[in-house]
Amino acid sequence: MKTIATLLAVAALALAANAAEAKGCLKGAVVGGVAGHYAHHHGVIGALAGCAHGRHRAKEQEQDKQQQTQAPAAGQEKM
Repeated sequence: MKTIATLLAVAALALAANAAEAKGCLKGAVVGGVAGHYAHHHGVIGALAGCAHGRHRAKEQEQDKQQQTQAPAAGQEKM
């Protein structure tokens, strides 16, 4: 029961934060919290790690997306 309350608190804080900062955090926190709960009752640690990993992945995807839009298409170089 304590784990559920902690996960709800983490979710509430993530929703209260800016959408740009919380991108990927909420989903990662939920998955990490559930995995941590089943791995010897470490739901809070799992939620924190999941949030960090989710934010990292979201930043990587955003950078890849920006690089793809900035790179010229192959074979369409100006002469």
